[in-house]
Amino acid sequence: MTSVQLVPRARPSRFWSYASPLLALALTVLIGVLLFILLGKDPLQGLNVFFVEPVKNAYAIGELLLKATPLLIIALGLAVCFRSNVWNIGAEGQFIIGAVAAGGVALMADAQTGRWIVLAVLLAGVLGGMAWAGIVALLRDRFHANEILVSLMLVYVAEQVLGYLVYGPWKDPQGYNFPQTRMFEAVTEIPRLMDGSRVSAGLLIALIGAGLLWVFLFRMLPGFAQQVGGLAPAAARFAGFSSRRALWTALLISGGAAGLAGALEVAGPLGQLTPHVPAGYGFAAIIVAFVGRLHPVGMVLSAILMSMFYIGGELAQSRLGLPKSITGVFQGLLLFTLLACDTWIHYRLQWLRPNRVAKGGA
Repeated sequence: MTSVQLVPRARPSRFWSYASPLLALALTVLIGVLLFILLGKDPLQGLNVFFVEPVKNAYAIGELLLKATPLLIIALGLAVCFRSNVWNIGAEGQFIIGAVAAGGVALMADAQTGRWIVLAVLLAGVLGGMAWAGIVALLRDRFHANEILVSLMLVYVAEQVLGYLVYGPWKDPQGYNFPQTRMFEAVTEIPRLMDGSRVSAGLLIALIGAGLLWVFLFRMLPGFAQQVGGLAPAAARFAGFSSRRALWTALLISGGAAGLAGALEVAGPLGQLTPHVPAGYGFAAIIVAFVGRLHPVGMVLSAILMSMFYIGGELAQSRLGLPKSITGVFQGLLLFTLLACDTWIHYRLQWLRPNRVAKGGA
């Protein structure tokens, strides 16, 4: 009986290593067309709401960049973790706690507060995210706890913390019993880049962060040490690099970035804390990071693509009558096809004849 096995390629294609995200996107579109047909929807209209409507005019592009900003910021932090072989899957929880910390500072503002409060709000978000990620680092460092499980479980704890506050002590007494805080004072709002658009200075922060990450990873010794510590711990120890420092650095940078994204979200388009602060950005940013090949430039492009999926999913609900989960379907398809493409880049199929199978079994 003939069998098949995957055999590593001697030298994976450098071209396809960078081109596979484009192939994965093409496959995602193709599968999406088939999905629309199976659901009885016009596939052209479906593709239109996902890939044309989000960029049809200046306002739509502004909304696209607004959603891309937190995705990019979180993905930049996750890239440091993943390049260091630290698997932080709980950026969503760090995003929530960053939003909570930033919201707590914003609620202290009144009509007499100066614009300096914006910096305090952002700093609180960063510190909140770092503290939440620091729990993961501590448990991994001192007790060898699995950071995947710990970071993921802390997401649900963060949601409970947010729920307790907006249903309890921070609930707006004038909010008609809705679980939400009062609206933040206008002085706490993140400055907008232009009139008529909701795009804030957070976009500039994200782009500057992408540039700083490129310098850190590819032009600085600490960035090199960070990556070596994750990929080859024995070599890192031989070179005098600390694996503990790499662990803490990766998680604190990642948590701080997610917390900053949370602060920008609540002090920007939301303007208050509600149970709907968790938008799934922390999980979607994992896809952004890998589709972008953990490279700052690639992640800028993949963040824009992922935000198109978010906006397209919202439009598909209102115009095509599709469920909200269609956004997650496209995100999952993109990740699945990317993993499939990467498998073919690094492996090839080898057909084994019956005699070879017998010899192998013997």
